Amino acid sequence: MEPKSELLLKSNPVHKKIPVLLHNDKPICESLIIVEYINEAWASGPSILPSDPYERATATFWAAYIDEKWFPAMKGIAAAQGDEAKKAAVGQVTEGLVLLEDAFQKISKGKSLFGGDHIGYLDIALGGLLGWLRVTEGMAGIKLLNETKTPGLVKWADKFAADPAVKDVLPETQKLAEFSKFIVAKLRAAGAK
Repeated sequence: MEPKSELLLKSNPVHKKIPVLLHNDKPICESLIIVEYINEAWASGPSILPSDPYERATATFWAAYIDEKWFPAMKGIAAAQGDEAKKAAVGQVTEGLVLLEDAFQKISKGKSLFGGDHIGYLDIALGGLLGWLRVTEGMAGIKLLNETKTPGLVKWADKFAADPAVKDVLPETQKLAEFSKFIVAKLRAAGAK
């Protein structure tokens, strides 16, 4: 891809990628770590992490699952070469969503969000990828969130996307799809060299 800036390389010398939050001239790297940092650094409002240690551990477990296993699997749908590979990738993502559906039912305790009545850490972890989920569905011509296998997550996604704190900042699916095509073209061009 493009050459990386000196600031990025200095701020994130290990992964050499965004996101990086600079606060008081100190870098904080990686999405979920940034969310946790913001939660602690600006603690005047309600916490996005549960106060109960077990519930907090459960939320961080599932957030790590989303970040390290489920989202990479979803990216695998776009990278799949051929129908069999695409089918296998879709199966892996669907299996992950079924696990997340079960986790949602347990963690939300019958409420509309993972965080209960308010957006919490796990809502942010999955909700931050909701736009990419919609792009993947559109580009692959599939429905990953559906009333049959993931009814709770279907309702959750609608509730999350409509929340006043989210609705004006959630990327538009069409713009994200255009960006995705741009990135794929650049990667293919770089691979052809």
